[in-house]
Amino acid sequence: MADTDIEIEPNVPPRTATTSAAAGSLTPPLRLTMAVACGLGISNVYYSQPLLAQIQRSFHASVSQVGILPTLTQLGFALGVFFLAPLGDVLERRRLILTMLILVTVSLIAAALSPNLVFLAVASLAVGVTSVISTLVLPFAVALSRPEERGATVGSIVSAMLIGILLSRTLSGAIGQIWGWRVMYGIACGMMVALALALRALLPQSHPAVRLSYGRLLSSMLHLLRTEPVLREATLNGMMLYAALSAFWATLVFLVEGPSYHYGPAAAGLFGLVAAGGALMAPLIGRLADNHSPRFLVGVMTAGMLAGFLVLWASGLHLLGLIAGVIMVDVAAQAATISNQASVYSLAPEAHSRLYTVYRAAYSLGGSAGAYLGAIGWSLAGWNGVCSVGCSLLVIALVVHFNIHTHLHSRKAGTPGGVETVGDHD
Repeated sequence: MADTDIEIEPNVPPRTATTSAAAGSLTPPLRLTMAVACGLGISNVYYSQPLLAQIQRSFHASVSQVGILPTLTQLGFALGVFFLAPLGDVLERRRLILTMLILVTVSLIAAALSPNLVFLAVASLAVGVTSVISTLVLPFAVALSRPEERGATVGSIVSAMLIGILLSRTLSGAIGQIWGWRVMYGIACGMMVALALALRALLPQSHPAVRLSYGRLLSSMLHLLRTEPVLREATLNGMMLYAALSAFWATLVFLVEGPSYHYGPAAAGLFGLVAAGGALMAPLIGRLADNHSPRFLVGVMTAGMLAGFLVLWASGLHLLGLIAGVIMVDVAAQAATISNQASVYSLAPEAHSRLYTVYRAAYSLGGSAGAYLGAIGWSLAGWNGVCSVGCSLLVIALVVHFNIHTHLHSRKAGTPGGVETVGDHD
């Protein structure tokens, strides 16, 4: 690995990532607890999506106006990941996680009590910023795992996160249709309080992995991005794939409530249940990433996601076509995400929180942009506009993926002695 930020404090010997429990002490019950925490924590970012049509009617707004809500939540999450998640490398993780749970609870209360769309937009941004529990818990779990089990750990916890994301839409749609959108935010507050109490009792304490000032901590992430080609490629690919996925999910409610289906928000949420079955494959993908090339899996799954979007474009106005497309898109997106993260966690163990921060912040920025582009596509051309946005983003991702692969292999072949590149991980 290229020289990273260990030289930032030359008088302090760097420490490897440690916790009160040794690496390899991640027991199945503890892994399950941390997986549930990640699933519930990330769900806050997605509750609004099946509720957008209700919120639109509640505040007498346009589609493009309410479409800014998931965009702001994703943007807030990206900001929270970049500015808060790196603290997991330099602060005690258990206390940091509990602090974020308190802050997200306050943000959810603000969303539930919003008197107008502007207030809800600000609250949505705050919900995103403070919903970084998963980005703190996942590196913690990896640090507690044996090296040969890290892919499986990532797979198991990412599976819980994906299920949380998908079922959050199902829960949100059902609660919204029965009691209204405000009640969903209130229920989310209660779940965060319960989660805080459980984690306070069960999480072990940790010790900081490195000693850096906050400013140098942030600048070290730019150094990692500059010096780690694997991180750069995973980051770019994750941005494009999540942008396409967000364009679909942020506009699905308008399709199913429209003339093609005449369904309510509960039905829109049920498509999350359809997609959740694919998340059960995540542990298998994690094990495959341990034994095979994560980069190869990313390429295959990006192509698979494009195929799913083509199915949605051709047949999404018919129920069976929509279900098939949802399954194809989400299974491929989940597998690519796990493979990208396995690549990222193969890098510097003392910088796991910062590596994941760079990847996840870019991933969320892609989601924010995709949600906005999806809303624009819907406003301009309906379902055709949404699918054209998704397909365009995935074509770009494939072109970049294979161009980077060819360029780096050519560079490696022409460099005496070889240089560590993305191709080294194939």
